[in-house]
Amino acid sequence: MNTVHTEHLLQPSYASLLRASIGLTIVGLGLCGFLYSATATGLGQLLFPAQANGSLIELDGKILGSSLVAQPFTDPKYFQARPSAANYDPMAMAGSNMARTNPELTKMIEQRIADIEVREHIERSQIPSDLVTASGSGIDPEISLKSAMIQVQRVAAARHLSDQQVIELIQQYTLKPTFGVLGQQRINVLELNLALDQIRE
Repeated sequence: MNTVHTEHLLQPSYASLLRASIGLTIVGLGLCGFLYSATATGLGQLLFPAQANGSLIELDGKILGSSLVAQPFTDPKYFQARPSAANYDPMAMAGSNMARTNPELTKMIEQRIADIEVREHIERSQIPSDLVTASGSGIDPEISLKSAMIQVQRVAAARHLSDQQVIELIQQYTLKPTFGVLGQQRINVLELNLALDQIRE
């Protein structure tokens, strides 16, 4: 009389385990790796096309930058952006990670203050903090309304415009606090500078 070993009947074969593993991998990749990504991308393009494509700013068929990324401006006829610890590089975006007690940070801020005093002909007490400190991302595209206002005379003089013309443009491009309560009034520097370029001197 033959004895049947039930443990061998209950134990799945190696081939069946392999088939199940491969099937689960294919289904997982299909659902999570393709279907989910394609759906999210499609919805993003449908509902928020500008944001999904990087909030790019285009003029005459040429991409000039993104409204989400700061750019350095050194010409006197342009408004200056916030300092960047990442050298305005989106691929290296980061803060300086320096503590407030770090002597190197103090030295950098003092140098920025001195530069602004000379450039804008104002006293250090008039300089907003966002013009001398880098943001956490290192590529913050916006400055405070006060930071824009202290640059008006320099920009107006360099462009042979009246202060009032520049102020009116600032007012036009001033962004309100999010939902009316979050944050403060702010200016996108790249958008403001591009708008200035459209004004004939």
